[in-house]
Amino acid sequence: MIKELVVISGKGGTGKTSIAAAFSFLAVNKVMADCDVDAADLHLVLNDTIIESGEFIGGKKALIDAESCNRCGLCVSYCRFNAIHDLYKVDDLSCEGCGVCAFFCPSKSIEMNDHISGRWYISKTPYGPLVRAKLGIAEGNSGKLVTILRQKAREIAYKKSHNLIIVDGSPGTGCPVIATITGATHVLIVTEPTVAGIHDLNRILELTRHFRVQTSVCVNKADINCEKKHEINELCRTNDVQMLMEIPYDIDVIHAQIAGKSVVEYSNGPAAAAITKLWEEVSDAVF
Repeated sequence: MIKELVVISGKGGTGKTSIAAAFSFLAVNKVMADCDVDAADLHLVLNDTIIESGEFIGGKKALIDAESCNRCGLCVSYCRFNAIHDLYKVDDLSCEGCGVCAFFCPSKSIEMNDHISGRWYISKTPYGPLVRAKLGIAEGNSGKLVTILRQKAREIAYKKSHNLIIVDGSPGTGCPVIATITGATHVLIVTEPTVAGIHDLNRILELTRHFRVQTSVCVNKADINCEKKHEINELCRTNDVQMLMEIPYDIDVIHAQIAGKSVVEYSNGPAAAAITKLWEEVSDAVF
């Protein structure tokens, strides 16, 4: 049975991708998926080579046939997003693809055409297969694209007889995060001992509790604020969530990023040792 481990954070900058990259180095028989479709960066550490890609159709956009259009103006008046200008041209950035203009057009001059919102990629890396994507600027339907990535990762895992998918999720609690954690085997939340870290940890814990996903927590850069670290431990105790590891601040993490490597591959320092131990704890929870 294929297990799916999702590494997420309530906010950006906690070190989520650094830990996901380290897990990719430590784990065996796995597929990696970067589901942060707005700003994927796991491939920068894993040094991937793209072997397959495809278009992501996120929805539809209106297209007006100028020759058959009778200039009645109904489409302009009905469009709630002000996407149709007086010259009867559609602004793709404003069009939401609702289809109201096409429905009411008396001359049937408006078509709703598929719109390419981004691309997905399948790559090979020294650590195993990686799936990722790039959503276009100002494009929506990120949750739909995340679902496609998870499906492709599962197909690769079945084909290669791998039993684990390691997912690097998006920060925050929005649509791509919901699409990432739904149905996952285990969610590891990476937080930091700051006011913002605690606030957003609360939000993401509410989300995983709502979807009834097995959850654990680790504190990255745990020694930069011991008071906030203790607050996080108390928060986990109150929510009956297991605190797996406290990872110390380590300059080697930055040096590893500059070198394009995971910290466990680059260093034997305190952060690498803690993350290696964390992987052992997470593996026990997942399997």
